[in-house]
Amino acid sequence: MTQYSHQTAPTQFVEANGIRFAYRRFGNAAGVPLVFMQHFRGGMDHWDPVVTDGFAEHRPVILFDNAGVAASTGETPDTIDAMADHAADFIGALGLAQIDLLGFSIGAYIAQTLAIRRPQLIRRLILAGTGPRAGEPSQDSKYGEYGALTDPETGAVPIEAFLYLFFRPSETSQAAARAFWARRHLRKEDVDPPTSAQTMAAQRAALTEWRQPRGERFAELKAIKLPTLVVNGDDDIMVPTINSFTLSQNIPDAQLIIYPDAGHGALFQVPELFVAHAEMFLNGSGVIDLPTGSDRHVSGDMENRPDSQIVAGLLTA
Repeated sequence: MTQYSHQTAPTQFVEANGIRFAYRRFGNAAGVPLVFMQHFRGGMDHWDPVVTDGFAEHRPVILFDNAGVAASTGETPDTIDAMADHAADFIGALGLAQIDLLGFSIGAYIAQTLAIRRPQLIRRLILAGTGPRAGEPSQDSKYGEYGALTDPETGAVPIEAFLYLFFRPSETSQAAARAFWARRHLRKEDVDPPTSAQTMAAQRAALTEWRQPRGERFAELKAIKLPTLVVNGDDDIMVPTINSFTLSQNIPDAQLIIYPDAGHGALFQVPELFVAHAEMFLNGSGVIDLPTGSDRHVSGDMENRPDSQIVAGLLTA
């Protein structure tokens, strides 16, 4: 499996409950597989190869298109719960007994749901650029406009959407954005088709439903008992950064990293640093790793939390 990389791994297919899931698997054959769950309208080719190949040096990496997305068949459902059910079907079809899970944006909504419903399936959880159910919504007036941008010739999401939504307007962040854009287009053969209008509409409906609380706000996060790493940029205009703090305060075994001068796509702005931090977390040697069964009382107030529960309010490269 190590002979393949992000750029060369062939697209494979596996069927489960009537859905033909497209996926790619590559990297070190040993270890717990790391499964990636993608952002709004995103497919396998929207991942940063520096991130995926960085993880693949040490563990199996699995990218996939959920039901109805890009190269997978079926229709995209309009709830996060149903998306999580499809993801569980896919993981089961591969015969995986346990995984590590990285969810980004809407993919991390799905990851949270899967962690609550199928905790025995997941060893460690990484949540990037995301927030809890009924979190704080975007206040950016152009969020919807840029989120719906579509190239009329290709049907793909254009660079303008990523420059605005995933990165900050600073010179450094915009330069990182363009470097990311170039990297994610290095793969020329066997590429994903763009996501469909049906997928975009269904994911929008799912996002709307996700904003509605179920019972006590944020209470369900207490059910995520897994070691969890939460990462974001300090100025996420899509899923406001305060939501990352909310996740870290309410998931009992959560650690938090906030990257400076970065936005929603912080993991693509500083990919090497993100992979280094995530590898420490996945390997159980940090970023902070408390003894199993240690007391992790979580306060609703960051100032009252024990220092051992906070990786950093701000980390620099």
